[in-house]
Amino acid sequence: MFLPKLLSLSVIFTVFFLHVPVYGGDWQEIQKKGLLTIAVKDNLRPLGYRDEQGNLRGFEIDLARRLALELLGEETAVKFIPVTNQERLQLVSDVEVDLAIASVTANTSRRRIVDFSEQYYLDGTAIIVKKGQKTDLTGKIGILLNSRSIDQLKYSLPNITLQGVSSYQKALELMESGEIDGFAGDVTVLVGWVQENPDYQLLPTIYGGYPLSIVLPKGRQYQELRTKVNQVIRKLNQEGWLREKAQFWGLPISN
Repeated sequence: MFLPKLLSLSVIFTVFFLHVPVYGGDWQEIQKKGLLTIAVKDNLRPLGYRDEQGNLRGFEIDLARRLALELLGEETAVKFIPVTNQERLQLVSDVEVDLAIASVTANTSRRRIVDFSEQYYLDGTAIIVKKGQKTDLTGKIGILLNSRSIDQLKYSLPNITLQGVSSYQKALELMESGEIDGFAGDVTVLVGWVQENPDYQLLPTIYGGYPLSIVLPKGRQYQELRTKVNQVIRKLNQEGWLREKAQFWGLPISN
């Protein structure tokens, strides 16, 4: 009587475990898999986006592949998991991916949840205007509501008037109608905007600095992985690879 029940339970547990997702792990587990699972953006040109053929491209995609090459010996030893901004930290914290290279700024509040590598790019705030438009920055500049850059711009450009906008699309509409003279936002976002909208130009000055870093899980068991990732970042920085790749994708290098 008990044997059929035991067999049924065995089947249930077998089916259950077969459907458990493959989670990220420490360095030894990554080596056994021979694969890095990395969360990336797929809608943020030029960091990570899909081209016309649907292929992932961008600065962070190149970095992920180079990381796989350095750590596992093959650029193709990487599985990309496209994520939203809301998912980036949670997937790493839950160890559902090994890493995230997804336009994440390292800051104190986020360090309570995850760890970060050394920076691979220093983001900042820039301003775009329509080509042929005055660039003396004495007019009205749009900026996202509650942007972290508001205080920085007020200090650096005391003569401008900042107007809060709800979205990048709204900013574009206001610039097209002439209601604002320009728009301030993250360099990494505005570069992609200019690449897709050639009637606009990015002004050369960058304000502030926000380090973009690789997101790693917290915990002593991940220390070896963190060490190896940082060794790669230092190597790529010393060789000039990070600088060259950033410039290839049109990203300005802040001083």
